[in-house]
Amino acid sequence: MPTVGIVNLHIREDFAPLMLVMSGPAKNRPIRSLAEIADALLAAWPTDDGEEYIAAVQACLDAIQGNIPAKAARAALIRAAEEAEISLIAVVH
Repeated sequence: MPTVGIVNLHIREDFAPLMLVMSGPAKNRPIRSLAEIADALLAAWPTDDGEEYIAAVQACLDAIQGNIPAKAARAALIRAAEEAEISLIAVVH
């Protein structure tokens, strides 16, 4: 069975950075890598349910495993933020 490559979580992936504007102790969270997506979803998210939240966690895992592009995990994070009513500031190229 082939081995799936694991990407470096701290490398700045090929996607535009964004800032999650959260309340509470999390406050503003910059998102520039898969590690920061994972940290935001697992350590700072205000709820651990919701269809888009679960999809974002799965997309992040898939990107970490190299199965989908990091941009897809970023897009899933944005949808989860909209679902959770978390404001975000995105850089548009």
